Amino acid sequence: MIDGGHGSPRAETSGGFLMKRFTFFLILASGACPSWAQTTFHGNNARTGVYESPGPGGPVVVKWTFKAGGPIVTSPAVADGVIYIASLDGHLYAIDLETGKEKWNFKSRMPIMSSPALADGTLYFVSSAGSLVALNAADGAVRWVFATEFERRFEAKNLHGYLSAAQTIPDAWDIFVSSPAVVRGTVFFGSGDGNVYAVAAEGGVLRWKFPTRDVVHASPAVDHGTVFVGSWDSNLYALDAETGQEKWSFKSGEDPVIHNQVGFQSSPAIVDGVVYAGCRDAHVYAIDAATGRKKWDYPTSKSWVIGTPAVRDGMVFVGTSDSSRFMALDAKTGRLRFNFDTGAYVFSSAALAGPLAYVGAHNGRLYAVDTKTGKLAWSFQSEGARTDRLKLLDAGGGLNRDAFSPVFGDFEDMYIDFYRFISVGAIMSSPVVDRGVLYVGSMDGNLYALQ
Repeated sequence: MIDGGHGSPRAETSGGFLMKRFTFFLILASGACPSWAQTTFHGNNARTGVYESPGPGGPVVVKWTFKAGGPIVTSPAVADGVIYIASLDGHLYAIDLETGKEKWNFKSRMPIMSSPALADGTLYFVSSAGSLVALNAADGAVRWVFATEFERRFEAKNLHGYLSAAQTIPDAWDIFVSSPAVVRGTVFFGSGDGNVYAVAAEGGVLRWKFPTRDVVHASPAVDHGTVFVGSWDSNLYALDAETGQEKWSFKSGEDPVIHNQVGFQSSPAIVDGVVYAGCRDAHVYAIDAATGRKKWDYPTSKSWVIGTPAVRDGMVFVGTSDSSRFMALDAKTGRLRFNFDTGAYVFSSAALAGPLAYVGAHNGRLYAVDTKTGKLAWSFQSEGARTDRLKLLDAGGGLNRDAFSPVFGDFEDMYIDFYRFISVGAIMSSPVVDRGVLYVGSMDGNLYALQ
């Protein structure tokens, strides 16, 4: 469904920015094609998940392991011999790519759930305290901080059917905060205050902000002068990157009773004029980037699609939650090409490198899957999964659903399950491939380099 122009939200802009509209448009146009660096979430600003270097063909060995002070749900950025990763311990770490030794760290006062983006020597991430932070990539010194209105998780009454129906419950599975997209001098990101922001990369001055009607934790994709981003208000928006004005919005499903099957937590990927996005309404959507009209949708049997689709060679690769699938869909028709059983929920976004797709799952496994056949090439277990101290895994390495029995019988069980996934080293981080080495974080607190 297309939400037309009448009554559409309008972006707030700063006067100084509007005076530079033409110049800014030319800059955006020149940066329309995605960069094949590893300096931003899911490989490039179009969020396609495609990497130039082939990854490990297997069997893999651990090149090094870096131990953070807390669980890792974010994804790494790589540039100039350094890998950057953030942790729920509130630190953002800079690590030597060759040795795995720490170069510096920056301490935020809140857990960091935003994957960093690097541009022109500056590292950007969205703080859980409600700000966009710019750091000097060389030493971690703060360059500037832009404050949003506030930050919060998605929340609702009767969330997922948990008692009490009168209590507003924050969603424990809203685990990612928007990761910035930096396009030639402008940083785009979403916020828990419901706004999408465009901020000057140099100095952190607001250029515009666009209001949605709920939390925006998806990461924007930027392509050909348009910012694409979903909100928990059930809409996916296309915004003019120059002005912030709405071009179109696409309406997904709603769930007004228990708020389970609603909202874009997945970030969109843009390929050949098509927007591909997963949704918590249990669908994968293909949407015309110019008009906002649906080309196809694929239903996932009430299973959330949290990860960002990876798209290459006419195929869309994405994982599901409850049905524990990693699947390939035909990019033109949405027809299923193959299904791979991961044995656990998939929040990780796949990386495509050479003939393989690499994706993590909540059972602490990283899978390497042949992109043509859907056959397993190899898998790797996190340290937490290998020890499995709470006995959460079955004999085949999948989740033992009986081990996830309720304790309180209310929303607190979400947070107990979150702790269980920490103990088993769930891989919610999205892998990065650079010069044949794969890097991925785990909730056991480790960043793994595999070759």
